[in-house]
Amino acid sequence: MRASRLIALLCLLQARGSMTGAELARELEVSERTVARDVLALAEAGVPVYAERGRTGGYRLLGGYRQRLTGLHRAEAEALLLAGVPGPAGDMGLADAVAAARVKLSASLAPPLRDAPERVGRRFHLDAPRWFRAAETPDLLPELSRAVWQDRAVTAWYRRDGAEVRRELEPHGLVLKAGVWYLAARRGRRFLVYRVDRFSRVEPGAQFARDESFDLAAFWDSHVSDFGRSLLTDHIRVRLSPTGLRRLPVLVDEEAARGADASAGEADESGWVTATMPVESLDVAYEQMLRLGPEVEVLDPPELRRRMADAASRLTALYR
Repeated sequence: MRASRLIALLCLLQARGSMTGAELARELEVSERTVARDVLALAEAGVPVYAERGRTGGYRLLGGYRQRLTGLHRAEAEALLLAGVPGPAGDMGLADAVAAARVKLSASLAPPLRDAPERVGRRFHLDAPRWFRAAETPDLLPELSRAVWQDRAVTAWYRRDGAEVRRELEPHGLVLKAGVWYLAARRGRRFLVYRVDRFSRVEPGAQFARDESFDLAAFWDSHVSDFGRSLLTDHIRVRLSPTGLRRLPVLVDEEAARGADASAGEADESGWVTATMPVESLDVAYEQMLRLGPEVEVLDPPELRRRMADAASRLTALYR
């Protein structure tokens, strides 16, 4: 544990030139006293690290010192090879760069680890699209990817509600979700999400000052959660069998299943529970409840209950 922390400390100083004890402590998730002890251990091991006092002080490495740190463990080498997922990288126009990086990494590995690329390829494969959907790469994805990498603003034409709108955007990140690419971009003071396949034209512009506080993963998680909740504007009340309750998360949205589970009462003598579930609309709820068949009884609203009863009557007549 300490050895990996010492390596991380050394890498941080190599990458950033100078860091205060507080900055190192935050990065390494330890106390400043632990940082001071680790720096002393590096110095005793012959690493030319020293401390500068004063307002602009901090820990530094002697000018020009570099440690190659070539001693990768097998798990580390395989993790690096796994990180360069070829499919999405190729979609963004980075296939050649990823292939070259994999060759260079493989060549730099010690002989016992030379089989790492083959081991990874045999054990892991990413198939991003959902079932029964053909994978389609948006035509403008490589161009938007270059804008993201280069912090370059774009003038984009975007298809929305049957019309085409012009937008001035500052691309900050790309997300691949269930086979669909999304662009996270700043427009004015707000960060918004755009489906890449809805862009009809993109013109690169000047470089922009990237918001260094922008966290793509956290932003996307928040967006997904907010989007899911925004769709669920209605509610239904149902009785669910034990099987229906177990199958519910597979057949409805995660937020809907979570709401039903949170509102479920005590089970009756047959094991059935009554719950209130958020839904996008009664039409969507009708389709979802049909999938549960005899494992659900709709109690409310009356309109949906009548539709379910009518469907049950027609099924009975069909199979009589």
